[in-house]
Amino acid sequence: MNEHMLPSATRPLRRAFLSDLGLGFGSVALTAMLRDDLIADQQPVEAIAPKAKSVIWLFMIGGASHMETFDPKPALNKYAGKTIQETPLAHVLKSPLLENERVVAFDPNNGFIRHDIYPMQIGFKQRGASGLEVSDWLPHTGDCIDDLAVIRSMWTEDSNHGAQLQFHTGRHRVDGFFPSIGSWANYGLGSLNDELPKFIVMGQPVADCCGGRECHRANYLGPQFDGVPLAIESREPLPYASPVDGIFHEEQASEFDLLRKLNAQSALQFPDDEALRARVRSYELAYRMQTAVPEVVNVSRETQETQNLYGLDHQDTKSFGLQMLTARRLVERGVRFVQVYHGSNGGAGQWDNHKGLARGHARLCRQIDQPVAGLLKDLKRRGLLDETLVVWATEFGRTPGSQHGDGRDHHPFGFTVWMAGGGIRGGVAHGATDELGFHAVEDRHYVTDIHATVLHQLGLNPRQLAVPGRKRLEKEFGNVIHDVIA
Repeated sequence: MNEHMLPSATRPLRRAFLSDLGLGFGSVALTAMLRDDLIADQQPVEAIAPKAKSVIWLFMIGGASHMETFDPKPALNKYAGKTIQETPLAHVLKSPLLENERVVAFDPNNGFIRHDIYPMQIGFKQRGASGLEVSDWLPHTGDCIDDLAVIRSMWTEDSNHGAQLQFHTGRHRVDGFFPSIGSWANYGLGSLNDELPKFIVMGQPVADCCGGRECHRANYLGPQFDGVPLAIESREPLPYASPVDGIFHEEQASEFDLLRKLNAQSALQFPDDEALRARVRSYELAYRMQTAVPEVVNVSRETQETQNLYGLDHQDTKSFGLQMLTARRLVERGVRFVQVYHGSNGGAGQWDNHKGLARGHARLCRQIDQPVAGLLKDLKRRGLLDETLVVWATEFGRTPGSQHGDGRDHHPFGFTVWMAGGGIRGGVAHGATDELGFHAVEDRHYVTDIHATVLHQLGLNPRQLAVPGRKRLEKEFGNVIHDVIA
């Protein structure tokens, strides 16, 4: 309850009483639970038939190379050592971008364009019944290719790592901060579980240089729609959610009972106070979270076979595997949106391999390959993949040319993401880049097309997600990629 709505004599009492309860839950966890009781002043959102209940959003920080993961380009090997201008493919330098699309300034004489073409650093094999080619660094993911829709024609505006923020909000960093895709899903959907937040974030977030926690924040929607961080390998997975030491469960239950009675009295005094009802419910939910959160992050009851499926038995894959297994447990319990970061290093991100691309990408792919495949296989065998949409994404791709001899530069003009489950077609490649992987040239998609597709599969029309007084730009809405929908 808002103290300023109480009689002045009551405010200090309420403040002192809450501090003595020993609840310890943080404001972010609290506000994440308020949504269902704070929508009185919102316009109803007209839902469409949902094909997915939940989303698991995997983000590779730094810019994974499309040419070493899901978009092989043999011409890189054929013309290795030459500049693009020295090949018969110099035409790829001409941007196909439409005049009404604002794109980072592009200069064909830019230094990285003059670098020698750098050959692919890993082989590819056709995988599955679909025969789609997948990098040899991703054999386990390749086993799941018939469940994946690989979108090879993404583009974005930012040539630097502000593109991480842009991928999550659809807006360039110079525009300011805007709601993230997870927050829009949180804003538009009701809860499936009143014991857990609807939007949970795992992994070390994007660094402040590149958007920071704004990549999972709600901004003008309000903090109740922010992603709630979950540190699954910590003694306290949900910050400030544990009771103070020395308080017994029975004692805390009695305190909550007294709190309910006090709130009931206030409700009689202020019968039209929507905020009061929301606060009462939030306290009760936070109390239940103290039991629900430790249970969901405790994977010890999973079979050894399941733990091994995610790679928990190997050091390279254990950390990300634990996050993937926890993600499955979260959506299984009704969490709507699970966002998982990989590769944060306090800067641009570990996937940003300007140097040592072969060494860096081999290590990073090894960390995620088995855990991601384990997630897809486990969801599928439990009948959850049909209702869970998995997205694998990164902020941009890498250049065809080398930088400093054995790496690739940032590349916003064409890159790859994939989607699986949740009503998405499997075993398809949608869109294309040119022969050198330079520009997206076929079925091009700005980053918010992924947002629109995710929201559509959840049963939401992104164009109806708006706040009175806040005008959204056309590009923020995106366009649903119908070609990858089953």
